[in-house]
Amino acid sequence: MADLPDEKAKAKRLARAIASDISMYNEEKIIKGIEQDNFFDALKDELEEGRELYKSRVSPDLYAQTNFFERAVVDVILKAKGHVKSKIW
Repeated sequence: MADLPDEKAKAKRLARAIASDISMYNEEKIIKGIEQDNFFDALKDELEEGRELYKSRVSPDLYAQTNFFERAVVDVILKAKGHVKSKIW
């Protein structure tokens, strides 16, 4: 069995990689979603697909006990778009 800290580190890397792919392939949709203050609605399908991929590749216990995917969405996608004009920031 994998060491728990190692398993968590791998899960964080996986979540960030998936978020990075979402960002790379949906740049225009992300910008539009931020500008129109509907980011999560605009990317609902992409985020759900990413979440399901993440969930399928980590242990059920780790998935239930952490929010690594959601944090990766904020850190990798939203923080990187802080320069986009929006009424939410």
